[in-house]
Amino acid sequence: MAESEPLAQASRRVLIVMAHPDDGEFGCGATVAKWAAEGRDVFYCLVTDGQVGDAGDETITSEELAGVRQVEAQAAARALGVRNDVIFLHYMDSRLEPTLELRRDIARVIRQVKPDVVICQDPTVRWSGQGYINHPDHRAAGEATLAAIMPVASTRLAFPELAAEGLKAHNVREIYISSSQNADRWVDVEGFIEQKIAGLRAHKSQLRDWDPGSSVEQWAKDTAAVARKHGHDMKLAEAFKYIRLEDD
Repeated sequence: MAESEPLAQASRRVLIVMAHPDDGEFGCGATVAKWAAEGRDVFYCLVTDGQVGDAGDETITSEELAGVRQVEAQAAARALGVRNDVIFLHYMDSRLEPTLELRRDIARVIRQVKPDVVICQDPTVRWSGQGYINHPDHRAAGEATLAAIMPVASTRLAFPELAAEGLKAHNVREIYISSSQNADRWVDVEGFIEQKIAGLRAHKSQLRDWDPGSSVEQWAKDTAAVARKHGHDMKLAEAFKYIRLEDD
């Protein structure tokens, strides 16, 4: 399935929910840049502040690192063309669980932002190939986000405290699950790779001496090769598991 179908084009407001700063840039940065350039209203919600990802800095505290990563996350969003300020939920990095409280807090953001589309992480991915173990925070954030979409954000009587805050139920129309092993939608991101690279470079505390340039372009080429096998003529692509929720 290609991204350019009418419903996707009509979906103007986008919420990206990720576990850590830099997760969005790695998983869907070029798509975010493309959608922002198209005039979509894009919001970032980061569940943790990335407080334990010290990348070898043996002197920084978790409190100091949280401040650094918040600034980097905002700079990365701006590099992708996102105009709205990043929303932080301030959960603790590397201790994330898909609790009812997290589900409620993400649902609160959904009711506040009222997105047509949500991009989240895949709760089913535990490893990839023979050299990567998926961070458990990624799975927890993905599971909590999907549960926040349905039933909490869309059901009036779920978590009455949200209604008491004046937040009406909201139905998300589309879900794009990034970094999925079951991708069935590809977004043509030709022309937006440099912005994705710029977004990743904003995370200086994490990248250190590694430059993402050549790797990012190769990932997009490899993804486009898979897209072509499914009949989509793309040179550079990002892939997602796609869910369309029927309107009530």
